[in-house]
Amino acid sequence: MLDFYYKATIRLLGLLLVSAVAAFVCVRHTYLDVPLLPPDAAKFPWDASPHTDNHQGGLSTVKINDARFNLDFELNLSEKAQYPFASISLLFKDDNGQPKMVDLSAYSRLSFLVKCSPANVLSFIATTVDEKATTPENYLSFRTPMTYFSCDEDWSRIELDLHHLETPQWWLDMFHLKLSMTEYKLEQVSKIQFGSSHQSPMRTPFRVQLLELSLQGREWQYLYYLATFLLVVWGAYGYWFFRQLTKALICDLRNKIQRDRPLVAYQQLSMETRRDKAQEDILRYLSTEYTNPELNLEGMVAALGMNRNKINDVLKEELGYTFTSYLNKLRLTEAARLLAEKGNASVSEIAYSVGYKNVSYFNKLFKEEYSCTPKSFKNLYDQTPLSSQGGALTSPGARQAPPMAAGRFKCVNTKQR
Repeated sequence: MLDFYYKATIRLLGLLLVSAVAAFVCVRHTYLDVPLLPPDAAKFPWDASPHTDNHQGGLSTVKINDARFNLDFELNLSEKAQYPFASISLLFKDDNGQPKMVDLSAYSRLSFLVKCSPANVLSFIATTVDEKATTPENYLSFRTPMTYFSCDEDWSRIELDLHHLETPQWWLDMFHLKLSMTEYKLEQVSKIQFGSSHQSPMRTPFRVQLLELSLQGREWQYLYYLATFLLVVWGAYGYWFFRQLTKALICDLRNKIQRDRPLVAYQQLSMETRRDKAQEDILRYLSTEYTNPELNLEGMVAALGMNRNKINDVLKEELGYTFTSYLNKLRLTEAARLLAEKGNASVSEIAYSVGYKNVSYFNKLFKEEYSCTPKSFKNLYDQTPLSSQGGALTSPGARQAPPMAAGRFKCVNTKQR
């Protein structure tokens, strides 16, 4: 059994290590963090473009100071237009520099550092395709879910929830949609915008700086891969463990029976002449009377005409047991043989046949001896066919001993007397 537990422990430690590495890799890939700066090296390349109210007759302006390693721009709102606004758009593009729709559905947040001078309230817009309203030739038909954020002259971290933006009422009214129809999809996004709001200062230029602009989200499929992997490898280990454990238990039990048989008198008494007649008489008496449930030391003293010390001394010197321990060893070894050979006999019948009147007491002693109940012992012993195993030992009365395993299992018996 020690050999089995050693192998099982080594494999368990190896499996734990592999599982930990797989979990680390999968969980790490689950967290998405895609930088948008610099624009040409980003996963989603883009071009910066100003967008103002000029087409409405307004005079608002946008000045882009830098759009390479950070976003640095200045906005100046004019009251000329009915709804003054100015913004900078990040237009997504393909490898050829042409406008492109990108899928941002895997990302839940847009994170960045921002500083404004003077303090301001800015808007963020994601321009998306709406299946019911959008037509490519009409840029106003693109849905524009948006939100607002505040900034001042100190750097602050902003995280915008991309899945909870608000669709403007004017856009819903334009296409005669219900105010409750606020759902949008991020599977086709043409651009994102940072711009002014109706609370931005008028006729006063204000500067906006953005750093560490990135998309963040979760890719759940890696956790599904991890769960599948762990289920397969741990299921395989569990199958191997219980299969090998069963074999090791069978092997351990059979080795124990084989080891114990030379210690019990009923296998050898009629074959050898003892050096001492007292020894032969004691062992012969026990080998024939052990099935008597009333057998005790006093009865044996009376039957053999020996004193109890002599009997105990002989058993101790010859076999290393006291009267009670040897009697139990004899009965339990015979019980193990009967459990292995007599498939139709019940545990209680076998207990009675070897001299136990109390089945519960028999079960307790048997479990202490073989580390399993008589029923479990029988089931384990029956799991491996005996047809290919070695020859049997015989006992007085022509009782056939169960064949011992001949190299069928590699195991180590660790239980000592």
